[in-house]
Amino acid sequence: MTVSTTAGWYLRRLSRMGPLEVAGRAGDTVRRRRWRAEPPHCPAVTGARFTAVLPAATIAAIPPDAAKRLVAEADRLMDGHAEFFGVARDDLADPDWWWDPKTGRRAPGGYAFDVPYRSEDAAGDIKQIWEPSRHQYLTVLAAAYAITGDERYAERVAGHLRSWWEVNPPLHGVHWISGIELGIRLLSWVWIRRLLDGWAGAAGLFEDNPVARNQIWHHQRWLAAFPSRGSSANNHVIAETAGQFAAACAFGWFPSSARWRTDALRSLDRQLRANTFLSGLNRELASEYHGLVLELGLAALAEADAADVPVPATVRLVLLRMTDALAAVVDDRLRPPRQGDADDGHGLVVDGAGTDRWGSLLATGDAVFGRLDWWPTVTGTDVRTPLLTALIRPYAKAQPSSKDQPSSQVQPPSGTGTAPAVTRPVTRPASRPAHFADAGMTILRSPAGIWCRCDGGPHGFLSIAAHAHADALSVEVRHDGVDVLADPGTFCYHGQPEWRQYFRSTLGHNTLQLDGVDQSVSGGPFLWTRHARTRVLGTDTSDEGVNSWCAEHDGYQGSVHRRRVELTAATGELRVVDEVRGPRRAARLAFHLGPAITADLVENRAVLTWTRDGENRSAVLDLPGQLDWRAHRGESDLPLGWYSAGFGRKEPATTLVGTGFADSTAEFTTVLGFRD
Repeated sequence: MTVSTTAGWYLRRLSRMGPLEVAGRAGDTVRRRRWRAEPPHCPAVTGARFTAVLPAATIAAIPPDAAKRLVAEADRLMDGHAEFFGVARDDLADPDWWWDPKTGRRAPGGYAFDVPYRSEDAAGDIKQIWEPSRHQYLTVLAAAYAITGDERYAERVAGHLRSWWEVNPPLHGVHWISGIELGIRLLSWVWIRRLLDGWAGAAGLFEDNPVARNQIWHHQRWLAAFPSRGSSANNHVIAETAGQFAAACAFGWFPSSARWRTDALRSLDRQLRANTFLSGLNRELASEYHGLVLELGLAALAEADAADVPVPATVRLVLLRMTDALAAVVDDRLRPPRQGDADDGHGLVVDGAGTDRWGSLLATGDAVFGRLDWWPTVTGTDVRTPLLTALIRPYAKAQPSSKDQPSSQVQPPSGTGTAPAVTRPVTRPASRPAHFADAGMTILRSPAGIWCRCDGGPHGFLSIAAHAHADALSVEVRHDGVDVLADPGTFCYHGQPEWRQYFRSTLGHNTLQLDGVDQSVSGGPFLWTRHARTRVLGTDTSDEGVNSWCAEHDGYQGSVHRRRVELTAATGELRVVDEVRGPRRAARLAFHLGPAITADLVENRAVLTWTRDGENRSAVLDLPGQLDWRAHRGESDLPLGWYSAGFGRKEPATTLVGTGFADSTAEFTTVLGFRD
């Protein structure tokens, strides 16, 4: 990053801040300088005890197959093997906490706020360095100890924590820069201590260890001093407050613990509401961050109930709505939309490979809130659900208030210290919602196994819309859970700007691009300086005959792009009609196929084939004849034809691009028909 680029980015970033945020950040700068000169000191603590233990029968309630997967994963970790963001590691038996195996670089030391962590040349790939230090692999090892009683797991956890604490003293180095890292790490430490409770060395590792107490205090002091604020108050602030609250509940050993707990709970309540639409979908419009926030919220709720701390009713209500919304949008294989950014972030990890993240969240939601009749069935098992629900008090359910307005009286059972009850009935959906007006998301379904997401929502959250993509009016289509018209994903954040730009671009989505530019204007990898405005004009999701959706956006100044989507319920045929209202402009219409799809393109017709569960499947994609069509696959000079299944991973996939011109006289019709 050049000096001029750096200066330009700071000016663009500053332009997206309000006066209060600017003042708050100025105060942060002053505080960082003061801490450099006079670092805070942890107060003396005596008589610290850990009481937030699991009920006696919890471990026995873990399903055997989930426990088996967990122990298998723990054994891989004991052998030093792990994978972070597509990079395999074999050094985790004795990790170098500052080393990035992807670039071979080590992050520099020194005062934390001086580390140039955004520069891959200086610090390596920061995500590769930060991820192991969230210590979520240590929660897996601690869970393996709790299940098996094998002290090898506990001793490995203790060795790694002592090593980390030694080489990462407070305010020194790369692991003291980002609040989300500190918050998630605190949550991991709480669960490590809880899961190691039967081990004779647990107290000596934590409450009787002045080094551990010093680390825990400094993490909480840092989070209290430097909250994500203003235009940055997205999922990061949820992680910060959830971790702060969890630690203040479980490790409430310090003079400031009560204040930290109160402030964190107040912030968690406010930020959960701010980050969530009333429909229950996350305002970042990024499905993986919906999952992350829901995991963090449930984990914080578990700490509150374990510590008998009253929680505002709105905390439980937001988590209830988020769970119902998740149940509503997943496809037949429990996969949510692939929308916006995704970086494989988790709030609490205590499961082995092969555990379905979304099934796990729905299983926890069932235990805490009660499933509704229209929820999809969850057949898999996990470790996290019995652990969380051993601590979270379930809601009592009331009878529907009327046939048309079913409601649940959302409140915990009576008892000392329970959270206050919601005083009025909370209406939950009587049938599966298909249109989320506030989020602009519509799901069209057919009995033939077709799932289609239509995007007519806002361009991300807050003024910078950090995790948004330029994907207005894009569609995502699956058949029996297989990506047919796919959202390509995210792949990377830092260090590879051309790939970051591609995966969040308009051309990188199933929508129309005009004049070779994005609908919204990017000012940096997590900054949008102009947002396309989208509005949904109409929807029909009655499940009878033809389901439809229509929306438009104004991202192309001087032109309006309007799209209609129709799904014939009986046959699963999908029709997409694009119109441009405005002057004649160069146009590119892209359709990204999933990695399992093979395409045979002849002129403007593509025959699509794939295999699902051993059966051959096929479809025909009839493309607008006014455009010249070409198939692209795995092109790197100007990236095109890629699919990212997870952060740090990408693979070639076919993208069909039609080029030509669009104006008010043109109508581009695409028809996707599935064969029996």
